[in-house]
Formats: sequence, C-alpha cells, structure tokens
Amino acid sequence: MTISTRILILRANAIFLLFASTAAFLADFAGSFFAAGPVAALFSHAPYLAIGSAEAHGLAFILGVLLWRAAPERQWHLTAGGVHTLLGSCNLLFWDIFVVGDVLAVGYITTVLHWLFVALQLAAASAVPRHVHQS
Repeated sequence: MTISTRILILRANAIFLLFASTAAFLADFAGSFFAAGPVAALFSHAPYLAIGSAEAHGLAFILGVLLWRAAPERQWHLTAGGVHTLLGSCNLLFWDIFVVGDVLAVGYITTVLHWLFVALQLAAASAVPRHVHQS
C-alpha cells in the first residue's frame, strides 16, 4: 500500500467523522434544547442526558480534524482504527437509539462505515514499512 493510499484512507476517515459527528452533534442539541429531531424522544424528559452524546460527537469531530492532518504513520492508523472500534461498538451496544429515533438507516450506514474504517486502518497500519522512523 502506497503512502498516497494511506493518506487517502486517513482523509476519507476524517471526512466521514467530520460530517457524521456534525450531523449527530446538531441532532443532540435539537433534541435536548428544542425537543426536535431524531433524539428528541430520548432527551425530552431529561435534556441534560444529552451531555454524553454531545461530548462524544464533539470529540469525534476533533478527532476528524486531527486525522485530516495526520501523517500516514502506523500510530495514526492504529489511533483511527481504535476510534472506529469504539464508535462501531457503541453503535452495536446501544442500537436501540437508532430504533427509538426512527433512524435505522443511519445506524446501518454509520456502523458499517465504522467497521470498514477499522479494517482499512488496520490494513494501512500493517502496510507501513518497518524501517520508517515512527515518532
């Protein structure tokens, strides 16, 4: 796998995180403060519960920014793979959020993409030549 391909994987990963986290972050706030959108049913009686979701989506956005600027080094590919392992696992463990929000398509698409990025990032990490200095 070439350096260009590894950069492309990191950038595609970043774009996915930036767009998905922005949409989810906006949904968190709409549901919490305006009782609107797909998570309104979750937060309507306890809007403060949105803090965990808003923090997670905000941190995913920040990680997207970092991955956009990341060098195609093993540690960054493993970091990205770890991020998507966490996010994909949470999607599966808390699947009912997609059911309650009536956004199953979003759940299917984002979960598949999380696990696709896990596989791509692991492949990219294993393709980094051993002789390359890792900082």
